[in-house]
Amino acid sequence: MSAESTGSRGFTYWRLRFRAWRGNRPFWAGLFTLLGGIPIAYLPYADLRLGNLTIAMATTAGAGSLIIGVLLMTLGLTMWFHAVVRVFAGVATIVLGLISIPVANIGGFLIGFLLSLIGGAMSISWAPAKPAAEPVKESEPEGTPGPDGYADDLDFPEPRADEGYDPNVTGTTAHANGGRNSAG
Repeated sequence: MSAESTGSRGFTYWRLRFRAWRGNRPFWAGLFTLLGGIPIAYLPYADLRLGNLTIAMATTAGAGSLIIGVLLMTLGLTMWFHAVVRVFAGVATIVLGLISIPVANIGGFLIGFLLSLIGGAMSISWAPAKPAAEPVKESEPEGTPGPDGYADDLDFPEPRADEGYDPNVTGTTAHANGGRNSAG
C-alpha cells in the first residue's frame, strides 16, 4: 500500500456510492413494494399468540397470498435493478395490490395493500433525472431581428435570375391555374 492510500474505503465512500445508485432508479417505489409484499405473504401463515390463546390466521387462500406476496417482492427488486421496466412493474404492483384485497386477508390487513399501491404509483410516476445542461455562452444570438422585424443575417440564398427563377410561379400545382389541379 502506498502512503496516500488509507487501505480501506470509509463509510462516506460507500454512502455516496449508495446515494448515487439510489438516485438512478425508483428506490423508494421498490422499497414500498417490497415491504408491501411481506405482510401479504406472511400473515396468512402467521399465528397470533395472546397469552395462552393462539389465533391461526391460515385461510384457504394461503397459496394465493404467498404467490402475490412473492410477486410483489420480485417487482420491488425489479424496480431497483431494472429501472427501464418501471412503468410495467408499477402497473403490475397496483393490480396485484388490488387483487390482494379479496385473496390475502384484506391485502395483509390493509398494510401490504396500501404499501403496494403507494409503491406502484411512485414507480409509474418516477422519471430519470435529465443530464445537466451545458452553460450558455453570453453572446448575441444569431438572427437578431433588424429594424423591420425580420432577421438580417439568416443564411437563405438569394435567387439568381440566370437560374430561371420567376417570382410569379409557385412550387405546387395546387396554387397554379387558379387553384385547380390539372391531373388527367
